[in-house]
Amino acid sequence: MRVMVLAKTTDDSEKGILPTNEMLEAICKYNEELINAGIMRAGDGLKPSSQGKRIAFDGSSRTVIDGPFGETRELVAGFWLGSQRHGGGGRLG
Repeated sequence: MRVMVLAKTTDDSEKGILPTNEMLEAICKYNEELINAGIMRAGDGLKPSSQGKRIAFDGSSRTVIDGPFGETRELVAGFWLGSQRHGGGGRLG
């Protein structure tokens, strides 16, 4: 089974402020454990919405909307992609 975990933005991530060194070390350690367990396939942090774009599709028409985007609770700051055997055998998240 494939899974995706989305990390929501915070006020700090929208300002481009990185987590503390301690937090980054903990994230890297966790990611390494997931990779070694064969669970994590990909993952990364994303830029703040001020550097992002949205594409709106309407039939054959496309509109590009430049960030920043107001509702931070609806934005994604990062992601993990993983897989696990059906019925368990490892957990992502």
